[in-house]
Amino acid sequence: MLDASHAAIADLAPTGKLRAGINMSNFLLTSRAPDGEAIGVALDLAHELGRRLGVPTEIIEFPNPGKLAESADKGIWDVGFLGAEPARAVLIDFSAAYVEIEATYLVRDGSPLKAIADVDREGVSVVVPAKAAYGLWLAANLKQAKLTGVDTADTAAQRFVDEKFDALAGLKDRLTQDVKKIPGTRLLPGQFAAVQQAAGTPKGRAAGNAFLCDFIEDVKASGLVAKLIEKHDVGHGLTVAPPR
Repeated sequence: MLDASHAAIADLAPTGKLRAGINMSNFLLTSRAPDGEAIGVALDLAHELGRRLGVPTEIIEFPNPGKLAESADKGIWDVGFLGAEPARAVLIDFSAAYVEIEATYLVRDGSPLKAIADVDREGVSVVVPAKAAYGLWLAANLKQAKLTGVDTADTAAQRFVDEKFDALAGLKDRLTQDVKKIPGTRLLPGQFAAVQQAAGTPKGRAAGNAFLCDFIEDVKASGLVAKLIEKHDVGHGLTVAPPR
């Protein structure tokens, strides 16, 4: 068990409680119990972190990772659970990932796109949730395809259907469900990225961030992350990230 220093506790619980910012749009990491309570792997890790700090945990819910990341300098939360991306690192110091999530493309059965590499070509149109970690990755890495960013995965799927985009980018597990809902579609094999789901602190909390990074490594090495994946039945979409 890690021992938290006074400096780490001051950084991670400056109000006397751990305010954990949670991205509620990632259904692999968060969901709702029948009574409406937020549950999931990310929530359990937040509560475990608070327990180890010896303080109560307050969950601060955000509708998407963009809203969570953009509020890092507003004094709203102390630890955030979201995908680690360079664009977000301007305001957030991230731990290593605790889980990874495959991201790929959905295309139509008759599409000439057969492999991941086929997508980044002149004339290919892709729709994606813009502020998702994989959306930020595509914005930084696609060189020739035309990328259109939208607000949510549901919106992306609907516009793929309505506006005849060539490809819909998303998390593999979500797209597996979309294939069943959108007749005549298929997933491209493989992945264009493995989204790194991590935890982070607002900039300027060195002691707290050091403790957080050690905490993430400990919960991976101890098997806790694997147990939480099994508990919430999300092994079809999540894998434990490798050690730092």
